[in-house]
Amino acid sequence: MIRTPQMLFLFTLVAALLAATLSAQEFPVARAGCQDRCGNVTIPFPFGLTEDCYYDAGFLISCNHTFSPPKAFLTASAINVTEITLEGKLHIEQFIAKDCYNASGQTDNNIPSLTLSKFIISDADNIFVSIGCDTIASLRGNLKEAASNENKYTVGCMSFCDSLKYVPNDTCSGIGCCQTSLAKGVDDFNIAVTSLKNHSGILDFSPCSYAFIIEKKKFNFSRSYLRDLKKVDKLPVVIDWSIGKNSCAEVKKSSLYNACQGNSTCYDPDNGDGYLCRCLDGYRGNPYLSGGCLDIDECTDAAVNHNCTHICTNSPGQLYMFLPQGVPW
Repeated sequence: MIRTPQMLFLFTLVAALLAATLSAQEFPVARAGCQDRCGNVTIPFPFGLTEDCYYDAGFLISCNHTFSPPKAFLTASAINVTEITLEGKLHIEQFIAKDCYNASGQTDNNIPSLTLSKFIISDADNIFVSIGCDTIASLRGNLKEAASNENKYTVGCMSFCDSLKYVPNDTCSGIGCCQTSLAKGVDDFNIAVTSLKNHSGILDFSPCSYAFIIEKKKFNFSRSYLRDLKKVDKLPVVIDWSIGKNSCAEVKKSSLYNACQGNSTCYDPDNGDGYLCRCLDGYRGNPYLSGGCLDIDECTDAAVNHNCTHICTNSPGQLYMFLPQGVPW
């Protein structure tokens, strides 16, 4: 078949129109007939806002319309959800532990806690931080999958300083600030923070001791935190979620229900039990929904087709590149 310049132009035009159509395509988020937003938060299945819209009751999101915009909360708890990803991450806001003083004595003290019935704190995404120049902080909790006699977990650190000039900016190394990693599998905890001398002699620049879990990439220490964190109640934390308690291999080899739908596969999470789903290569969307993983046009994605300059034909899950006869690669 002879390919004239007019035919090649027409092919290019049709391909461009097809690419525009596919790029405008929206991948499914929630089950059919279910709301997929609460305020500024997208709610993808397996999570849902009402019965029949979530995978099971542990994935219920309550939408509180007394706020403007409305706020999302995990199940019926006070855990404020700010983002949900299909990669097994649930972003929330969690309270800070504070122990504050003035010349007359203690002015503020609270011990925040968090209990997760189904999910766990992400060890990869969070750190435990303590801030203050007269500060001893600890986190005590339980490890979800550990044996009953080994499931207790404690971590802590101390930070001290006598003068603000010795506190480095952008470095949390024990002078005014300390931090430590978390173990895998923590599903509940409480945080305690105290001081040795009630911040005596340092009240003017460090009146409080603070302790909290925070998303790693959202934390960069500043000397100003010694005073300014007094005005902050919550900070961002990441929770790991997964489906069920069985591993991917266990689900595949048994008659157990597999939540991974067409054009998707399961895989084990790095933290905790259960499994997650992802679309196969060449597909994008929500792998937990029937028909949720849709074919993408790799011909329009330079990252996939390596900036292909030849004639490209998309097919389900893959692409083919070819040239008119007689044209060299």
